[in-house]
Amino acid sequence: MSAAQPPGPRRVTLVLCTPDGDVLGELPAYDVPTPWWQEVREVVTAARDLHGAEVTVLRLLQGNASPIAAGGPVTYLAEVATAPRTPLVPWTGDLGAAEPLRQSWARPGGPAADVAWAVAALEGAGTPVAGVPEQVRTWNLSSLWRLPTAEGGAWLKVVPPFFAHEGAVLSRIDSHLVPPLIATEGPRVLLAEVPGEDFYVPPSELLLPMVRMLVGLQVAWRGRVDELLHLGAPDWRRDSFAAMAADAVTASAANLDRDTVVVLEGLLSRLGRSWDRLAECGLPDTLVHGDFHPGNVHGTPERLVLLDWGDCGVGNPLLDQSAFLERVGPEDRPAVLAEWTRLWREAVPGSDPDRAATLLAPITALRQAVIYTRFLAAIEASEWVYHANDPGIWLRRAAQAARTDDDPAVSADALG
Repeated sequence: MSAAQPPGPRRVTLVLCTPDGDVLGELPAYDVPTPWWQEVREVVTAARDLHGAEVTVLRLLQGNASPIAAGGPVTYLAEVATAPRTPLVPWTGDLGAAEPLRQSWARPGGPAADVAWAVAALEGAGTPVAGVPEQVRTWNLSSLWRLPTAEGGAWLKVVPPFFAHEGAVLSRIDSHLVPPLIATEGPRVLLAEVPGEDFYVPPSELLLPMVRMLVGLQVAWRGRVDELLHLGAPDWRRDSFAAMAADAVTASAANLDRDTVVVLEGLLSRLGRSWDRLAECGLPDTLVHGDFHPGNVHGTPERLVLLDWGDCGVGNPLLDQSAFLERVGPEDRPAVLAEWTRLWREAVPGSDPDRAATLLAPITALRQAVIYTRFLAAIEASEWVYHANDPGIWLRRAAQAARTDDDPAVSADALG
């Protein structure tokens, strides 16, 4: 499949189990048009319509060799309270031994407990559920449900322990900039629905407002680093980052060519000097969203909110720039970059955001490698398919940035 070709539909097989975990058999395979494996709304609806099965998808059991976890044959484990009307095919697979890294929502009974918590929270907030909760997504990074209410709806999101700071951070952010938080408990958050859409293909006129929203929030969080760390946000500043980056390179070194490893080793050895030069640029450490791209901005032109704070942490604010720019067309990039620079120069007179962005190019890619390396270390092997290639992809990008940077000082840092 070329990069220009969209992935095809999924051919779904559901292995059914009881709330106690006893396997009942598998349903006949069926197709759903949405290709992405973690999206399960259509999987659940088709199981009901075709087979009379009221299922909750628990986890991925098997997929094809897709590098993007999309399309083709895919098998899930799904929970049912009662047997469906369609006769089941005996299943001869093996669920394996108990997996200590399995997320709570990937276990029988786990989603039901999460939904029960959300239903109680909505009742307590005076906006009780007004319909059947709908499962939307499940994979190693989140479980997502929509609960209808008389006021439109609420979204239940449950995340792994390494994202569990999301609810605490959301509770401290201006509710006009994020979906209003109804309740949070550990890895669970319950958010009020915000009208509008996700801007995966953003109109040009919304790009600068998106940047202003982020930078304004980051400026407001200057001087509050200790508060963020107390909430559990990861630390991507100088001292903490060096060890994490070295671990990421070590974990993937066997899968990289020798030249890339040599460049990365040189980059690691000169990180201290790069951080010194970065400090000279004058930008403060603050709140970093961690996955700031237009698709994580939701709403309408009149009101935009920023979604998905599980990746947030503490560090240089321009760590958020590259993910956004990757999704901005060449015709819009100059204006976006100019606005980003203007905002930070106004917030910190005498600062040099452009120089900071240049210095951060290999560091930003290294941070992404760190993130994905840590995902793989904290999720069960059957879920690695979603991220297995990502550490190597980002380490190669870090090496490329170190090789091609047109700033001689940065190149010297990177290459030793």
